[in-house]
Amino acid sequence: MCQLQKVFNYERNEVRTITKGEEVWFVAKDVCDVLEIGNPTEALKRLDEDEKDLISTEGFRGVVNIVNEPGLYTLIFGSRKPEAKQFKRWVTHEVIPTIRKTGGYVSNEDMFINTYLVHADNQTKIMFRATLETVRKQNEQLAIMQPKAEYFDALVDRNLLTNFRDTAKELEIGQRSFINWLLEKGYVYRDQTGKLKPYGKYVPELFKLKDFERNGKAGVQPLITPKGKETFRLLMEKSA
Repeated sequence: MCQLQKVFNYERNEVRTITKGEEVWFVAKDVCDVLEIGNPTEALKRLDEDEKDLISTEGFRGVVNIVNEPGLYTLIFGSRKPEAKQFKRWVTHEVIPTIRKTGGYVSNEDMFINTYLVHADNQTKIMFRATLETVRKQNEQLAIMQPKAEYFDALVDRNLLTNFRDTAKELEIGQRSFINWLLEKGYVYRDQTGKLKPYGKYVPELFKLKDFERNGKAGVQPLITPKGKETFRLLMEKSA
């Protein structure tokens, strides 16, 4: 639904704004008058379809051409008037913030409060907004930290995962004896090429499969996790 939002004055020129959904739109003729664009119809042809619209709403006779923010900037950039840059600053620093502050935009928390906290007192609403702001900032911080956390996890993985030989050394058992024990207990098997593979039910708890490339050939290497290492140690001690 569209409705006339506010009328602003820029150097004796009226600039009418309209809210369409949650977006601010401007009356194209008003913008063209400020920018001294003589033929608004021709000017609007330069805009993409999603930058302009033709509407009928209260406060206007008949239909009226409107442009959104991207469309507005397209018109500004196409103006030869020296003051076009100043007009753009006026829009971005005064018009848009004023509309947002006075209700032109409805934020998600506003919609939630009006729907679910309609009977709450002002203090509760203030606390709710403050909580949402805290959560929003925490989410922004998490988004920044996430790549670092993933890098750290990968680094820990590389340092803690061990192959059959190194695991056998840590368990103080010969590599061949360790592999035979894993085969006997049904943790691993040999494929048709003779390579050791862990059974799927033990991945990724006891084993992890890591891709590798060596001498131009790619493959998958089974590695033993810290949990797998401890599991095998306890089982060996129990059966000793």
